[in-house]
Order: sequence, then C-alpha cells, then structure tokens
Amino acid sequence: MVRLKQVITTICLIWFACFVAQGQSRQERFEAIEKQKSAYITKQLKLTPAEAHRFFPLYNQYTKEIMDVKSQKNKRAADARNSPRSNFREGQDIIEYDAKEVEIKKKYRGKFAEVLDQTRASQFFAIEQEFIKLLYKELDSRNRND
Repeated sequence: MVRLKQVITTICLIWFACFVAQGQSRQERFEAIEKQKSAYITKQLKLTPAEAHRFFPLYNQYTKEIMDVKSQKNKRAADARNSPRSNFREGQDIIEYDAKEVEIKKKYRGKFAEVLDQTRASQFFAIEQEFIKLLYKELDSRNRND
C-alpha cells in the first residue's frame, strides 16, 4: 500500500513538473513572439530610438487592454456555449466586446499620434494585422512540414 502511494505521488509530481515546464515554454514563446513583433513594428513604422522609447510603453498598455477585453470576450463566449439560453444576461452580448476593442483602438490611435505623426499612428493597426498574418503563415508552414 505504501509502495502504491509512492508510485502515485511520483507520477503526480512528474505530471506537475511537465505541466509547469510546458507553461514556461509557452511563456518563453510568447515573449519571443512579442520581441519579434516589437522589432517588426519598429522597422515598419521606422521608429527612431526616441520615438520607440516613448511608443512602446503606450503599446504595452494598449496590448494589455486589448488582451483583457479579448479574454473577457472569450470567457463570455465559452459561458454562452455552456449555459442554456435562459441564462443570457442583457448587456453582455459578444458584439459589446468588439465595440470595446474599437474604442480602445481609437483611444490609442490618438495617444500614438502624440508620439508619432497621425499617419504612422493609423498605420500601426495595419502593421499589427500584417504581423499576425505572418505568424499564421509561419504556423501553417510548420504544420505542413510536420
């Protein structure tokens, strides 16, 4: 009986260690992608070092706000799939989260324009989408090669 407990405990610890290691590698991959994204944005917007110094703190705030809204949206979508229609709460429509994203983008376009000119501030959003498309192409390419 004691031997069985030791085996089960060991298996649980190994499983937990693998889970933690996987989470760390995910975090590392995310950070690497963010570094690539920052470099891509810097190159495409032709940021000077002074502009980059002022731009990226705003960009980090923007990213956090957008990620928060997307997280809320995903949670709401999951809740809607898992609960009956009678649990739908007014004011929590998925489109509401899209509107929040647009408002955040409008707010930050103004803030970005204070650091960059208006044209480059508006171009940022297209450049961000280009980077995302490049990521999807890379992922698709890797999946086909596997």
